[in-house]
Amino acid sequence: MENSALEKLRYPIGKFIAPVLYTKDYLSEKIFEIESFPANLKEETLHLIDKQLDTPYREDGWTIRQVIHHCTDSHMNCYIRIKWALTEDNPIIKSYLEERWSDLNDNLTMPIAPTIATLEGLHFRLAYIMKGLTEIELNKTFIHPEHNTIVSIKEQIGTYAWHGNHHLAHITELKKKRNWN
Repeated sequence: MENSALEKLRYPIGKFIAPVLYTKDYLSEKIFEIESFPANLKEETLHLIDKQLDTPYREDGWTIRQVIHHCTDSHMNCYIRIKWALTEDNPIIKSYLEERWSDLNDNLTMPIAPTIATLEGLHFRLAYIMKGLTEIELNKTFIHPEHNTIVSIKEQIGTYAWHGNHHLAHITELKKKRNWN
């Protein structure tokens, strides 16, 4: 497969690009995207049958089922990282091996409804805490050990809005390609 075609399959909305400035409007928009993600995901997936859920979105990619479970795994980590950053001074967070998590039994075979229900509660909490952050809290940081980078809460908001949209696009693009709409 040609590199640009593979890149489009891997990143259907492009890679995350951090804004130069994290304005109040930008952050409000991203928090709304985070808040809306579970409903959008539910609308796109709950009607799918197991054969569809077990279809990879690209060759050598995760299945739709794995993508849905991965979003919950990843966004739970996001929530914990924000809480650490709010309660500790620049903590070193724990990274996780998402590829290995995606190969665990729950990600491979579990129904998606409980995972979407978890996302609904989790994203309610994420949006709730994010909407109440002060400017000082938005600038609090943690250290991500995978790349030894300092990440601010406001950057985390942008990244996770993108992350949800990114994986939702994997699903919607596959549905279009397969005429599953």
